[in-house]
Amino acid sequence: MTPLALPHATATRIVLVRHGEPNDSVRGRCYGRLDVGLSARGRNQVRRTQHLLSEVPFTTVYSSPRRRAIESAGLLAADRSPVTVDDRLREIDFGAFEGLTYEDIARQFPETYEEWMNRPTAVVFPGGETFGAMVARVGDALDDLLRTHAGQAILTVSHGGVNRIVLAAALGLDASRIFRLDQAYACVNVIDYFAHEPVVRLVNGVA
Repeated sequence: MTPLALPHATATRIVLVRHGEPNDSVRGRCYGRLDVGLSARGRNQVRRTQHLLSEVPFTTVYSSPRRRAIESAGLLAADRSPVTVDDRLREIDFGAFEGLTYEDIARQFPETYEEWMNRPTAVVFPGGETFGAMVARVGDALDDLLRTHAGQAILTVSHGGVNRIVLAAALGLDASRIFRLDQAYACVNVIDYFAHEPVVRLVNGVA
């Protein structure tokens, strides 16, 4: 069975897509809450992913509220499905780090920066969101999607962090290991859920 083949009749399929490359305004900067759109390259990445997903019979599309995700979701959905925005699918809020270069962060917040580099899921971003809070809201969103769309195939368009949390839970990975899962721009991940028992079909697929 190929990863994008039709799911088993009793499965609920969730296709997780990361947004395309954002525009140059955040290049080299920390961004989570920042609301930036796609670059031209990002739009092309998403169009290639759209072709990859052309045979996947998803019934609805959910998107993070961030513009880079909404633009990606619009391209992927085209005229096949409406797009529903779910705030719980947003990227983590980096607080005071938002919009700063990594050099700026290291200089202004040396102790927090060092902890971030060494323990990325344990650090508390000044004025931002904890990783535990993000895991909880993403988990709530996933539970709702599985309950609302039982037996269907749905598409979510969000962020690397969101996708890693869902994949780590499906694979039984400790949350501190999520960065072992690469998530390229516009990549595709496929999980089939039999009740709440997941089978991971594809991770970080790139058109």
